[in-house]
Amino acid sequence: MTTDTSAQSPTRAEANRRALTRSLLVTAVLIIPALILRFGGLHPNPVLALAIYGAAVVAASFLLAWAAEAAQIDVSGGLAIAALALIAVLPEYAVDLYYAFTAGSNPEYVQYAAANMTGSNRLLMGIGWPLVVLVSLAVAKKVTGKKATSLALEPSNRVELGFLLIAGVIAFVIPATGHIHLVLGVALLAWFGFYLYKLTRGDVEEPDLIGTAAAIGEMPDHARRTTVIALFVMAAGVILACAEPFANSLIDAGTELAIDRFLLVQWLAPLASEAPEFIIAIIFATRGKGTAAIATLVSSKVNQWTLLVGSLPIAYMAGGGGASLALDGRQVEEVLLTATQTMMGVALILALRFGRYSAWALMALFLVQFPITSTHGRLILCGVYAAIAAVALIVNRKHLWPTLRAPFVDHATVHGGPLHTSEQPLPANQQHVG
Repeated sequence: MTTDTSAQSPTRAEANRRALTRSLLVTAVLIIPALILRFGGLHPNPVLALAIYGAAVVAASFLLAWAAEAAQIDVSGGLAIAALALIAVLPEYAVDLYYAFTAGSNPEYVQYAAANMTGSNRLLMGIGWPLVVLVSLAVAKKVTGKKATSLALEPSNRVELGFLLIAGVIAFVIPATGHIHLVLGVALLAWFGFYLYKLTRGDVEEPDLIGTAAAIGEMPDHARRTTVIALFVMAAGVILACAEPFANSLIDAGTELAIDRFLLVQWLAPLASEAPEFIIAIIFATRGKGTAAIATLVSSKVNQWTLLVGSLPIAYMAGGGGASLALDGRQVEEVLLTATQTMMGVALILALRFGRYSAWALMALFLVQFPITSTHGRLILCGVYAAIAAVALIVNRKHLWPTLRAPFVDHATVHGGPLHTSEQPLPANQQHVG
């Protein structure tokens, strides 16, 4: 696929150039101070360092997102799209794998590896999923004048749900044993590899670009490809340069501010790295593409439970640790919370309908966890997640077997990018059930 730039009016082309220039200048302003600190040997106050390095990680995440989206014009096939999706999650994984690698020689860092992994998982399902659904339903109501009650997923999305359901069940091995063993890691990576294989066999949808990515996509071929490669290289370099100081500044800032370092690592780092994904998904929801947006967030959840979790014991061993990443009681509770939340989320949408009340329930249970600081309280919350999951599984029981077998028999739809798809938006009264 190529973009026809000859039909663009000078005004539109100039507007695209201005949009691209503005975006690149903003990201440069956020990135340059971090590079000065990193290579200038400067060591500011931990809180200031956290702000500077965190801003750079967010900016680099946007660069990756724009490049990955625009690159879809020049690539084809499920494997190519999947490769771009992996590149787009580099910021999130770089920080967590650094913690796991360092834990191999410094056991204190084991808790931070677990914190970052569980935080990114729960943030995606507890905030990302509900926000996209609620925004989509609000847009549907505005368009049709009728109250919409649920967001419909495509039949092909059952493949992703099947992969996530099976990975989520396997994840209970971690709290049951108190370890993330190398064997489990290899099994999860193999499951992720099979997921990639299914993507290569699926149908690929054309990309639908917005904002800065659209400005890059409408450039002449040579300029577009050069820009995309440059953005990939620049973003990857910034992330690799900033991952270590950003990760360490999170810990040091927690000490400086007298904030639980575990919580700071658990929530702030994933929020920074996942910001572009959330923002773009919400933008697509506002444009009547909520079904596609939630589908890509489900796919991101599959990546987290397979690629991210599976990579942790490997990084730990590479850093000098053993074949098993041992978790303490607090970390086991956090993984159990994450696993039960996953089961609840999947069970609620087994029928390929994401209801308004389901979205509010996921968000409410995510928010209520913050004042809970005791083991007893966290276990009660796990029980609530599990109870709702059990009820939803009973209600949607006829959809359970089709979902479990979908990864093995059905064909996936590879959305045109890690953050969006190009399917034409359905009228809101067809995409939602009112």
